[in-house]
Amino acid sequence: MALNAGNGSSQQQLVIVLDFGAQYSQLIARRIRECKVYCEILPFDTPLDDLLARKPVGIVFSGGPSSVYEENAPSCDPKLFECGIPILGICYGMQLMAHQLGGEVAPGERREFGKTELDVLDGSDIFAGLNPELICWMSHGDAVQSPPPGFNVTARTMNTPVAAMSNPERKLYGVQFHPEVVHTPWGIETIRNFLYKVCDCQGLWTMGSFVQQATERIRNEVGDKSIICGLSGGIDSATVAALVHRAVGDQLTCIFVDHGLLRLDEGTKVRETFEGFFKIKLIYADSEERFLTRLAGVTDPERKRIIIGEEFIRVFEEKSSCLPQVDFLAQGTLYPDVIESGTRSAAKIKTHHNVGGLPENMNLKLVEPLRNLFKDEVRALAEELGLPTDMVWRQPFPGPGLAIRILGEVTKERLDILREADAVVVEEIKRAGLYRHVWQGFAVLAPIKSVGVMGDQRTYENTVILRAVTSEDAMTADWARLPYEVLERISNRVINEVNGINRVVFDISSKPPATIEWE
Repeated sequence: MALNAGNGSSQQQLVIVLDFGAQYSQLIARRIRECKVYCEILPFDTPLDDLLARKPVGIVFSGGPSSVYEENAPSCDPKLFECGIPILGICYGMQLMAHQLGGEVAPGERREFGKTELDVLDGSDIFAGLNPELICWMSHGDAVQSPPPGFNVTARTMNTPVAAMSNPERKLYGVQFHPEVVHTPWGIETIRNFLYKVCDCQGLWTMGSFVQQATERIRNEVGDKSIICGLSGGIDSATVAALVHRAVGDQLTCIFVDHGLLRLDEGTKVRETFEGFFKIKLIYADSEERFLTRLAGVTDPERKRIIIGEEFIRVFEEKSSCLPQVDFLAQGTLYPDVIESGTRSAAKIKTHHNVGGLPENMNLKLVEPLRNLFKDEVRALAEELGLPTDMVWRQPFPGPGLAIRILGEVTKERLDILREADAVVVEEIKRAGLYRHVWQGFAVLAPIKSVGVMGDQRTYENTVILRAVTSEDAMTADWARLPYEVLERISNRVINEVNGINRVVFDISSKPPATIEWE
């Protein structure tokens, strides 16, 4: 179930992001939402009539990896520029605008990647209120050499003569830099100026309005039928359960599948929370043996995800067979899950169990009210719904659980080792007061044994990898600079308290090029 503007007052405040294939196009949407303006992301080749039917107050062209001169380069209907809708082109989006309207685009003499000094020539419109000398983030090879007729050059860099351009009369704007990334610290001000000064947005979209609109959509979708929600104990499924329960009440039954891949004592905590705090009907499915049997001998991470995704659905279907007229399954799919599993415009990074891992022959219709939200937006939504603070700020945990934090075969013995090591990591990060500052901190069990010395005796035991990252949205992440004393306590405790471990190593890779999870 896609996120739509619904029938509320924010329907007239819709901004559309046309996706031209950038891996991080959703960051543009995220910044727009931070400005309290609702937006949707659509493919670049969405028919013009479909775009106009949505009555957007503004359109943003994303960046992309193509050159406007490539054969079959992504483009839009040129008539879009004649509709009077404000348009902001970013990077490739600006180049496309210039190319289609008669400007000159060519490979730059020097490519620009990274932080770049920007000289603002016109401080009105999208640059209003900003310092004329700014630092921006560039990532391009081609560049606009001369703007289309009727356009003004509003910013430049040392290597890019047209770093921004505008035609205020036609409400057409372009920037070569990327205002959506955190490396352009004032970039959101550019986006906000476009939204409020050019598109006349009023900032009507909030989590309160989202709850109202999503609740209405869920009611219309589900009707008087029964719906089940798969709980994992994480914030995503918990938020979906609370939202769906608000929409349809006792028509919802939650199914908690304990696949044996959970963290230490997690199953007990989940049951206590939902049966006690939420008073939501809960079916507990002890399926550890079933999942471990399916995973026996499997070492390929993609195969693990597919097996777990399919088995989840089969358990849901079996458990729901005793409920009256169950037609729907609610799940906490987020946008990072979708984009990493591959979309029409972006390459697949890895299959998420709740996206690419779903079986083709499903008997249940999916309800996914969070599908276009980022993790920080989900947390804001959870607070709006009144979820407990410790649940709202619990670090993300993947649906496949510890199966993708065990490299190689998943066995009961290896799971028990990892569970204990992971519990130490989380406990020490909390003890140091860093839990809210670290996006995710966890242990990974490697299929590597090494020689050690314990009690004057030789050991040949397993290696645990400590993974800790900082992030805003899970689309990009940097390794967390944990204090040495925290690393020391984690290492000492894991080696001393967890049987079968004699070495702890620290992963200092960022995303990209690595991913947060190891599989």
